[in-house]
Amino acid sequence: MGWLLPYYEWIKALHIIAVISWMAGMFYLPRLFVYHAERATVGSELDQTFQIMEEKLLRVIMNPAMIVSWVCGLLLIAMGAFDFGAVWSWSKIIAVVAMTAAHGWLGARRKEFAAGTNTRSGRTYRLMNEVPTVLMFVIVIAVIVRPF
Repeated sequence: MGWLLPYYEWIKALHIIAVISWMAGMFYLPRLFVYHAERATVGSELDQTFQIMEEKLLRVIMNPAMIVSWVCGLLLIAMGAFDFGAVWSWSKIIAVVAMTAAHGWLGARRKEFAAGTNTRSGRTYRLMNEVPTVLMFVIVIAVIVRPF
């Protein structure tokens, strides 16, 4: 991985840009689900509009941003940006895996809306909207403050 070292700052910048894009989607998609669950009836024009918005957000923004975040993050780890002996590093990895699981959960819920089989209330999606926020706090504090 030595040949990548001259590009370290570029990879790091791309990683941060991708994470910001991913997080924007992680904050917005559950909010769309709240309104979709509370305001749209299955098969209505509003239902169809929400489905288009949700699908494009996931497919065009969130999925690519998550993939680029992971690829750049793994490259940074390969370049030595991970301290295998420090708790902060493992805390970040666990939180990133949890963020990826939350992303997968949101993707599965989008498919339910598309199939007209959503059974969850707006309250469920409001609660889910907090999960990325909590994970973001853990990730940023682990990396910047390194309290453990």
